[in-house]
Amino acid sequence: MLDVEIVECSNIQRATQIFFRDGFVALSHSLTDQQLAFAQAGADRVVAEQKLAIPYEEANRGYARYSFGQQIKHPEWKMLVDLPTTLPILNSIWKSNEYKCSGAGGDYSHPGAKIQHLHSDLGDLLNDPLKQVCIYDLPTPFIVINFLMTDFTENNGAIRFVPGTQRTRLRPPPIEEEPAHWKNSIVCAPAGTAILRDVRCWHGGTANKSTSPRIMTSAGYYAPWFNKITEKSLDLTEYLGMTDRGKELCNTLVDLEKINSK
Repeated sequence: MLDVEIVECSNIQRATQIFFRDGFVALSHSLTDQQLAFAQAGADRVVAEQKLAIPYEEANRGYARYSFGQQIKHPEWKMLVDLPTTLPILNSIWKSNEYKCSGAGGDYSHPGAKIQHLHSDLGDLLNDPLKQVCIYDLPTPFIVINFLMTDFTENNGAIRFVPGTQRTRLRPPPIEEEPAHWKNSIVCAPAGTAILRDVRCWHGGTANKSTSPRIMTSAGYYAPWFNKITEKSLDLTEYLGMTDRGKELCNTLVDLEKINSK
């Protein structure tokens, strides 16, 4: 198990320091008790729907392991986008508030899910023909904030990280070649904890040996300088119901031509 410092969201300087050092930082008090209960109810509802629709054998991340997919249309996920507890940390990391939301989702594993291979969530998009620079040489282009909907333990498939790998050009080894301590580099934390991470940092799920699903939701953000095409996944009504800050963050997720024509 990793010895992880869980930092108060209000301690922006410390959270920023750890993020740049490790490629991720665990945060407390990102959600109120009421917000956590609301998010948990939404996550449980979608998990139940997907479980009925998709058998464990057809799960999109391996047996009994699922990605939520894009869920920003649901109010429980929209709530996560413009939290006043987490956005100041993004402002500090990027020295700007001009970043954009990429959407909201997360993942979960049911009992029986096996350990997942280490990976990063962003491949090299630059494809420099001279091979002088790649995406791993750059400052953080893409941050995801995962919100733990259940307690993460060594037994229920908690996420694992290899700290400091967000800027390496090396690629993760096959799981059979991993050192044992990487397989056990698990982040254990209570429900409600947020993990703010550079998606390039090596990570992976672990085996769920418990009797319950391990669930985390998420909101993602692109750096102000990072322009990536996003699916228009927000309906106009959903978008117009967001806060002003939420609209600023999500205006690439909605068809603005429809808004301008109103």
